[in-house]
Amino acid sequence: MPGYIGQSGTEDKNAALQSENNIFTCKKNDEFIIDIEDLGTDGEGIGKIQGYTLFVKDALTGDKVRVKIMKAKKKYAYAKLLEIIEPSEWRTEPACPVAKQCGGCQLQHCSYEKQLEWKRKKIQDCLNRIGGFTDIQTEPVIGMDIPYYYRNKAQFPVGYDKDGNIVTGFYAGRTHSIIPFKNCLVQHPCSSAILETVTKYMEENKVSAYNETNHKGIVRHILIRTAQATGEVMVCLIINADKLPYADKLVKMLLECSLSQKSGNINGINNNFNENSFIKSICININKENTNVILGNSIEVLYGTPYITDYIGEVVYHISPLSFYQVNYGQTVRLYEKVMEFADLKGDEVVWDLYCGIGTISLFLAQKAAKVCGVEIVPQAVDDARENAILNNMENTEFFNGAAEEIVPLQYEKSGGKLKADIVTLDPPRKGCDEKLLNTVVNMQPARIVYVSCDPATLARDLKYLCNRGYEVGKVQPYDMFGQSCHIETVVILSKNDK
Repeated sequence: MPGYIGQSGTEDKNAALQSENNIFTCKKNDEFIIDIEDLGTDGEGIGKIQGYTLFVKDALTGDKVRVKIMKAKKKYAYAKLLEIIEPSEWRTEPACPVAKQCGGCQLQHCSYEKQLEWKRKKIQDCLNRIGGFTDIQTEPVIGMDIPYYYRNKAQFPVGYDKDGNIVTGFYAGRTHSIIPFKNCLVQHPCSSAILETVTKYMEENKVSAYNETNHKGIVRHILIRTAQATGEVMVCLIINADKLPYADKLVKMLLECSLSQKSGNINGINNNFNENSFIKSICININKENTNVILGNSIEVLYGTPYITDYIGEVVYHISPLSFYQVNYGQTVRLYEKVMEFADLKGDEVVWDLYCGIGTISLFLAQKAAKVCGVEIVPQAVDDARENAILNNMENTEFFNGAAEEIVPLQYEKSGGKLKADIVTLDPPRKGCDEKLLNTVVNMQPARIVYVSCDPATLARDLKYLCNRGYEVGKVQPYDMFGQSCHIETVVILSKNDK
């Protein structure tokens, strides 16, 4: 039985089983020794005391831990990890020195093998519990060769420490307090050189960092994007001003900084990024709104082009600061190849690609389809998709700007119910698909639906809807796009059940 430790640190058996109508209760600052039995949706450890659930950040399945109650509810509580009494066999020392404070990596203390196992279980649990799929088995997660240095996009907040020094890094979990750190182990290794250079530029030229409290200061964020296939790098400063002071000096300093020396073996971890990285684009993004939204709509190029160029297979893409582009290049290639396999195109199919972004999946499938129609709500992304289609000489594409749940039903109504699709691909945000959209997709009678999901819960919900209306799930294949975090990407193939 889990043990109770009083607030003084001594055992108090009378307090050990506090109850109210035979229901276990506890209060803030109570301490307990518990066994961690599972991981929650966000990677937190889960332990129980007489059926009462404790959620413990940084705890791991198999740990025996001492915890302190931070916030107690009627049926559950959030607790702080004080001591690991017996570590799990899956526990490992985080490679990053600020992993515990930073909100970016929730699972660095867990072996990569166990991360993949847990992510598979997370999907399976949602399929069983939410979708009611008891006869469908999730395939083993396809993991990364190297689960570090994989991100091709980073947005670093800029601010001040308590001594008034300019700092960049990442926000601590669930806060806007910056953890100063320039050597993130999941970002492209060239980021550290760029952050050091921008910080030096700001200090030497007295360019201020943005203050969220009084809405003053200039530099809000530093956006860095990289292209693995070409080695091109974009640096974009998000500013609270119309102009960036001494912009020419920033350009000069960035072009003179060495990126290649930051590639290769760092902190004992090899990476497979293009070591011949070079800066292709330097720009500013103007955001003077008093908001937590990072990017504004206005972009000014200081050097080079307003985009960088990358390839997925034979398809070339221009990527701007506002473009949605999968952050993990190696896994994206694998995932898109699976999408192509599931689509099983013969050359005469009409494909509707919903939530298409800058047309990454659309253009990938357009290599073999007769026609691909993409739908995306972000107007800049649609512009990018159309430009990327021209770039690839793909005249068999058409892109619509608007919410998929509005555009697709409207097009269906305009056709008098005659709008058909041979294949539909869905790649929605975490909230999943709108029911009105799913209903229209069913009415379009595609032979196959390929669903790319970043949230197992909404995936299970949407699969249930589709399977209740004539479709059946063929295969559920997860890909680990976000190593060291609790997120997982899943590709599912559904086929029309004509029985």
